Amino acid sequence: MSWAYFLNLISRWVLFGVAAYKTRREESGGWMLMMFAFLLAAIDPERLLLEPLGLSLVSSVSFVLDMINTAFQGVLLILAAEHLNPSTPSLRNSVLALGVGVLAYLWIVITNVSTVEVSFFLKSFGPMMVYVAGYIYMGLLLYRHVISRRWGQMLLPTGMVLLGFLNATYPVTAAWPWFIPYGFWLGTLFRIMMAIGALSFVLWPFVFPAPDDGHEVPRGAFMYPSRAAARRALGEFERIPNMILITRRDVNSLEDVLHPNAVVFWMTRVSEGELSDSPRVYAISPTKIDILTDLMAGALARGYTVVVVEAVEYLIVENGFESAFKFLLNIKDRVLLQGGTMALIVDPASLEKQQLKILEREFKME
Repeated sequence: MSWAYFLNLISRWVLFGVAAYKTRREESGGWMLMMFAFLLAAIDPERLLLEPLGLSLVSSVSFVLDMINTAFQGVLLILAAEHLNPSTPSLRNSVLALGVGVLAYLWIVITNVSTVEVSFFLKSFGPMMVYVAGYIYMGLLLYRHVISRRWGQMLLPTGMVLLGFLNATYPVTAAWPWFIPYGFWLGTLFRIMMAIGALSFVLWPFVFPAPDDGHEVPRGAFMYPSRAAARRALGEFERIPNMILITRRDVNSLEDVLHPNAVVFWMTRVSEGELSDSPRVYAISPTKIDILTDLMAGALARGYTVVVVEAVEYLIVENGFESAFKFLLNIKDRVLLQGGTMALIVDPASLEKQQLKILEREFKME
C-alpha cells in the first residue's frame, strides 16, 4: 500500500498547487475556495500522515475530525462552484451551502453523543453526502463552464465526479474490510486523474483558433463611434471565435450574428444567468462590475483575446463615469497583457467633452 499512499498524497498536493496558482493568477474567489478545499484534503492527518508512520489517533477523535474535514471540503467546493459559475454567484445559494455545512456539523455532534447509540452508516451519511455533493457539483461545473474538451483537461472534472460517486458508497463500504484496499486504490486513481487534468489545464490552456476569415485583428485598445466603423477597422468582428462582447443588443438576434464560440455578457436589470449556449450569452446586472470583472478575467485566461464593449453609455449611466472608467481600464490592462484587442463602440455625442477626452487618452479613437 506504500505506493498508493505516496501517489494519493502527491496528487492531493498537485491539486492544491494548481488551485493556488489559479488563485494567484486570476485573483479569483472561486479558485481560492477550491484551494482551501484541496488543502484540507492534502492534510488529512491520519490516513496520509500518521498511518504510514505506524501511528494513529484515538478512534473516536479520528472519526469526528475526519467527518468535519469531509463536510468542510464539500461546503468549500459548493461555494467555489458558485463563484466560478459564469451566471453570477447567487447569495441565496451561498447561504444555502453554508446552512448545509452547519447542519452537517450538527449532524456530527448529535450522532456522536456518548449517551446515544448510532450506527456507523448514520454517523457518516450526513457529512459524506455534503462531500459528495461538493465534488460532483464542482466537477459538473468545471466541465460545463471552465475546462476545454481536450482529453487531458477532461480528466479533472471526470475524476471529481467519479470520486464523488465512490465516496457516496462510503457509509456502506467502509464496513466491508475486503473492499477498503480496493476503495483506496480507486480513490487514488481518481485523484491521479484529477491531478493530470489540473496540470493539463494549467500547462496547456485552451486557445481558440484564428478567426475563420483570416483577417488580422490589430492589437491594442481602440474606440469607434459606430459598429460600422468598428467593422471597417476590425473586419466582421462578430464572427471572431475568441471574442467577448459586452452589449445591450437584442439577445434574440445574437445567435444569427455571432460566432458560436463567442461569449456575451448582456447588460440588463431584468434577468440573470445563462440565456444561450451557442454563443454563450449571460445576463448580468450592469451594477455588478466586480463580478463581471472576475468573469471576464476567467474568459481571458481561457484564451479569449478580443473584447468588444458596446454598452459603455449604459455602464456609465448605471455606475457613474469614474466606476465605469476604472472597470474599462482594468479590462484593458488584462487584454493588453495577453497581446489582445479591446474595442469600445460609443457615440461621442453621448458623452461629456471631459469624459470623451479621458477615454481618448486610453483608447485610440478611429
